[in-house]
Amino acid sequence: MNEPLSGLRVIDFGQYIAAPGAGQNLADLGADVIKVEPPAGDQARRIGRFGEAMVRANNRGKRSLAVDLRAPAGREIVADLVATADVVLHNFRHGVSERLGLDARALLDRHPRLVYGFVTGFGTRGPSAYRVGLDIAAQAEFAVMDLTGAADGDPQRVGFTVADVLAAQALTSGVLAALVRRGVTGRGGVVETSLMEAVVHAQAATWAEYELTGSPPRRRGNGQALAAPAADLVRTRDGGAIVVSAYTPEKFAALCRVIGRPGLADDSRFASNADRVAHREDLLAVLRSALGRLDRAEALERLRAAGIVCGAVRRFDEVVEDPDVLASGLVARCGDAGTAPTTPFSLDGRRPAHTPAAPEVGEHSHAVLAELGRSATDIAPLIADGTVAVPHAHREETASS
Repeated sequence: MNEPLSGLRVIDFGQYIAAPGAGQNLADLGADVIKVEPPAGDQARRIGRFGEAMVRANNRGKRSLAVDLRAPAGREIVADLVATADVVLHNFRHGVSERLGLDARALLDRHPRLVYGFVTGFGTRGPSAYRVGLDIAAQAEFAVMDLTGAADGDPQRVGFTVADVLAAQALTSGVLAALVRRGVTGRGGVVETSLMEAVVHAQAATWAEYELTGSPPRRRGNGQALAAPAADLVRTRDGGAIVVSAYTPEKFAALCRVIGRPGLADDSRFASNADRVAHREDLLAVLRSALGRLDRAEALERLRAAGIVCGAVRRFDEVVEDPDVLASGLVARCGDAGTAPTTPFSLDGRRPAHTPAAPEVGEHSHAVLAELGRSATDIAPLIADGTVAVPHAHREETASS
């Protein structure tokens, strides 16, 4: 299949999630993505199953070159590799790229068509420019945790690395925009984002709500502060749970009919959205009494038939087997490493059905170095002195050649 980014080469220096996630998106779109990692591998490879999951999810279909950037010969290899690239990605801490000779100014001076993309924790212009940035710090410091969880409970992190994932998507969007511009002007450029920018941008509606009300939004668990019923949770007879949103006049009237209380729409407590917000607990008591007599499947069937927005609260194992997820083509087979979600969109109705698994550390070191013109005689001493790493089996092949 002639994928949109076929023929483009991406050099991905990223570790953990944010930059590798962007590289993964570009790989799914057909780019040749070379993951440049230290001889010991991406740091995520060394933190057990948690890290293994990160590596599997964010490095499918890439090629791994394991090289020591501190060694002069390693830096020479990387310089030659960057000369072949269309895109460079990294999530080095601010200032590290300059020490390695991989900063944007140095690379763009030599390669003006290069698109240079990077992600930091807190941006590079403010007082936190040199801080280490991880997902949980961004969730904590930019209100995600404060707005998540029960009103009378502790702040909660979102149940996945939302800041990292949003930053990966932001970096991907910026890189694609820069590539489109390069196609018009012939000029590359620098794409910069951060965990901070990604999570603040994702809360644009919350920002607007704050400006409209003048009051900081408060953690409230389920339910929307300015609408009711909206994202409210109701338990069903079989122990399941559903969420319901029906805050427009038409949808609320339909909900009242579904629960057998059509006159409820004229109750002074619930006559308008503002009234329902003010009397949310009274409203929820009515909904829980009516829908709580039904099993989850029956409640959902009745609500959906009436055109009311609702959803089952499901476990992750239910999501993996969801027929809509499977029918969408979102899930691809990754060799012998199971399955994984690929691009969250299709193009002309297509997306990858199969994708290579994440590589071993240095799995493609030989091949990449050969593409750069290094002979087997050149490569052997680089492996012997630790400048370049290859998997153990490859090391034995090199020694015997």
